[in-house]
Amino acid sequence: MMKFATLLRKPPEWMLLDGPHRDIVITSRVRLARNLDGPAFPGFAKKEDRTTVMQELQPVVEGLPEMKDGFSEDLGGLDAIRKQVLVEKHLISREQAAKSGGSAAVINRDQSLSIMINEEDHLRMQSIRSGLDLRVAYAALDRVDEELDGLVKFAFHPRFGYLTACPTNLGTGMRASAMLHLPGLVLSEQVNQVIAAVNKIGLAVRGLYGEGTEALANLFQISNQHTLGEREPEIIARLERVIEQIINHERNARRKLVEDQPHKVLDHVGRAYAALRYAHILESKEALTQLSMLRLGSDLGILPSDLGRTIDTLLVEIQPAHLQINSQRKLGPEERDVLRAETLRQRLAGVPEPRPESLQPPVDPEPPVI
Repeated sequence: MMKFATLLRKPPEWMLLDGPHRDIVITSRVRLARNLDGPAFPGFAKKEDRTTVMQELQPVVEGLPEMKDGFSEDLGGLDAIRKQVLVEKHLISREQAAKSGGSAAVINRDQSLSIMINEEDHLRMQSIRSGLDLRVAYAALDRVDEELDGLVKFAFHPRFGYLTACPTNLGTGMRASAMLHLPGLVLSEQVNQVIAAVNKIGLAVRGLYGEGTEALANLFQISNQHTLGEREPEIIARLERVIEQIINHERNARRKLVEDQPHKVLDHVGRAYAALRYAHILESKEALTQLSMLRLGSDLGILPSDLGRTIDTLLVEIQPAHLQINSQRKLGPEERDVLRAETLRQRLAGVPEPRPESLQPPVDPEPPVI
């Protein structure tokens, strides 16, 4: 199996690939919740019962073809910083990182599939892909689900579908989401209207790390809220339609900013460039905001077009647990702010200054040939 050090060093596959609409949609994620038929759900089980379920499920999950040579760990064997690293890489949830025992994570080698054992449900399985690629993410997870269904018995009701710890997950047990980078809508002060419209049609808008978290770096998660009474392809198709509309709104907002307020765009990108290249103390929130503006500059042509991939990597690498694990010691908040600034200065040292004369409105991608 893969060691934690390898997992830390190896970037997730989604960071290396350019999926559909990658300038706006960072990732697509599909998650399935499943429980065993018989044992109490994790939140109602004693620690020894959770441990028994974990010991039953962990070798089964490790044996799946998709998880060959992956990472598998009883989370009781990881310290708080290592667990937080997995949260920052979006491989486990904050809730699972807080579990005291009887919980495990199994992650495939390219980090596109991760399976949490004894989070809120016995199994929380997720597939993550680059760009707007929900159908591919679901297809990969559906194969894993079918394989597990032949190896263990899931709790299922003919009327209510898959039984889950939270009633909102009843039915398919599926949550599909996309992480969108929306600086155009934020700078043009339209993002709240878009969020309100999305909420009205039954979708949820969350921050960088899911429910109850802030939309740092102008990143917003859009996901379905209802899982009962709809089939998985219907949920995904409806979510895709909404996300495509948001993509159009974001491109229009960027286009209007470039045409009507070019100096505003150049000022935000220029200030971000200066801060990230030369600052010696950077708090996490400020660094993420400035990286968002640098990514916008890359998308609009005033910075190198391949800078976006570096920025997506840095969004993870400058998080508190990553900084501490790389420095091999626990750091206080001020030490982290200094190390964060140093890391960014080093990683962005070769980036040329923004070129105002190259500022271009976004170009809509060519429609696929059918």
